[in-house]
Amino acid sequence: MGAVRKVVSYLGLSGVDHYDEGYDDDEHYEDEYVPATERAARRWRANVDSSRIVMVQPLKYNDAPLIGQHFRDGQTVIMDVTGMPMSEATRMVDFAAGLAFGCEGRIERIAERVFLLAPAHVEIETS
Repeated sequence: MGAVRKVVSYLGLSGVDHYDEGYDDDEHYEDEYVPATERAARRWRANVDSSRIVMVQPLKYNDAPLIGQHFRDGQTVIMDVTGMPMSEATRMVDFAAGLAFGCEGRIERIAERVFLLAPAHVEIETS
C-alpha cells in the first residue's frame, strides 16, 4: 500500500469497513440509566435480619474490618471504644463515620466513647 493510501486510510477517507460481529456486552449499555445514589442503595441493602444488633468492643485499630463487615451486611453496630487508647479510638470513630457516610447510614454517640452505627434502612428515634 502506498503512502497516500495509508494516509487516506488513517484519516478514514477510504471505504468504510463493515463488521459483522457485535460486541459481547451490547445489552449492558442498553439498560436504563440508574443514578449513583440508587446504585449505592441497592448495593448496601440489608442482606440479614435488620432487628439484629451487634456489639463490638475493639481493642486496636486493626479490628476496624470486623465493624465494617457487620455494617455492610446491614446490621446495626454498637461500637464501644472505651478499651482503646484515645488516639486509636479517635481513628476508629473517624473510620466509622466514613463508613456510615459512604454506605448512606448514620452514626450517633449514645454514651461516652460508645457509638451506634445504623444502616440506611434503620430508623433512629431520639427524645
